[in-house]
Amino acid sequence: MNNRKDIKLICGNSNVPFAQKLCKNLGKRLSDSKVTTFSDGEISVSLNETVRGADVFIIQSTCSPVNDNLMELLIMTDACKRASASRITAVIPYFGYARQDRKAKSRDPISAKLVANLITCAGADRVLTMELHASQIQGFFDIPVDNLSASSLFADYYSKEFGSEIGNTLVVAPDIGSVSRARAFAKKLGLGLAIVDKRREKANQAEVMNIIGSVEGKRIIMFDDMVDTAGSISEAAKALFEKGGAKEIFACSTHGVLSGKALERIEESPIKEIVFTDTVPKRSEAQEGKIKYLSAAPLFAEAIERIFRELSMSTLFR
Repeated sequence: MNNRKDIKLICGNSNVPFAQKLCKNLGKRLSDSKVTTFSDGEISVSLNETVRGADVFIIQSTCSPVNDNLMELLIMTDACKRASASRITAVIPYFGYARQDRKAKSRDPISAKLVANLITCAGADRVLTMELHASQIQGFFDIPVDNLSASSLFADYYSKEFGSEIGNTLVVAPDIGSVSRARAFAKKLGLGLAIVDKRREKANQAEVMNIIGSVEGKRIIMFDDMVDTAGSISEAAKALFEKGGAKEIFACSTHGVLSGKALERIEESPIKEIVFTDTVPKRSEAQEGKIKYLSAAPLFAEAIERIFRELSMSTLFR
């Protein structure tokens, strides 16, 4: 007998529009649940329908406010575990704390490992996420982790956008850390790769040092996993335009965190257009024009369908 008699989709408060799109792609409805807070700020979770024996998928990005959304995820997981769910998959489109994946200096915590432990201890049986900042974070978990990539979404977008004129285009990694993902993205489009070498003097500040590769007269697509304060990507764009002589600059990034003065920096930069996925909710003050969004919900929906039906996930990583 199959204990996973049904699929249940539960979401927290971090990114409800994304959860609704995901359900629409699956042809399912969100389960009846409610996540609120008590007067002192403690999180309260109510599951208003049975999850006993069900295959439960909890949809929750750990974006800002990071700690509140993470705590919601942990409590929802615990609630489902205690309600006798057969299997619980934490669907985390954006995984917070991923940048704290190693000890950069003495007495630093490795917060990504701590978060992995918390999710596992809360009762999650597997994790489905997208574009981890460091792919080795998968090894921090003692449960299966499926790390999707948005590169195919962006490759399809730019193939249609530029069409036959894509030949004069170059993919650029805005820093050394993003070289491997930028190379894979360039391979999908059949384009060359250049690299912006930078030196970070302080947190959230970047100084561009050198451009590795010729970008003169080229259309540029910068690709990275996330844009937080937009300091790195805007400085890289300036260097490509002013020092490298790039013709026009486009950018794409899976997670548009956009904290601090990110929107202002993007508007002031030479970037003609920047594309994000909807793994992080769109900031209300983000203006249409330079910033566009693609939905990652169809990709997550297919992944959830495959997990539920015990099918191979390998086709999603090609």
